[in-house]
Amino acid sequence: MSMMSIRAATPRDREAIRLVEEHAFGQQAEAGLVDALVAAGDAVLELVASEDGQVVGHILFSRLHVRQGGADFAAVALAPLAVAPSFHGTGIGGALVREAHIRLKEAGETLSVVLGDPAYYGRFGYAHERAAGFDSEYQGAALQALAWGEAPATGKLVYAAAFSSELAA
Repeated sequence: MSMMSIRAATPRDREAIRLVEEHAFGQQAEAGLVDALVAAGDAVLELVASEDGQVVGHILFSRLHVRQGGADFAAVALAPLAVAPSFHGTGIGGALVREAHIRLKEAGETLSVVLGDPAYYGRFGYAHERAAGFDSEYQGAALQALAWGEAPATGKLVYAAAFSSELAA
């Protein structure tokens, strides 16, 4: 019987993560984003799910800031979440999100933002209503937030530089 496990990503996982991202999204953009975020030191939490020693899922949270006036509030951005296509529907994505949330809360993070399917991310507590007050180029129904404590509800979302370079690519 196989056993899925979730652990922190290591440098040895880079190629496997790239393959999961490319296969899950059918393109290289998300894998490139992951590489850029990690290389720039903007990754806050990166986990992999493995099945029988093979990486089959990946999640990355990068540093995000909510700028209010002259102050920046540290938050995290969930992007991307990927599961190998042959493992879709097995609960690996949800397990990665739940485990990451536990670790982020333990580390003192209080706000996470995601751009994604509201029906999917809503299952984990993300809501557009929580993100509606943010100024962001991604503002819309897919922009959602989840707060675990005191966190701003307004301000400008400032993503890691890799997001801008990926948009330009």
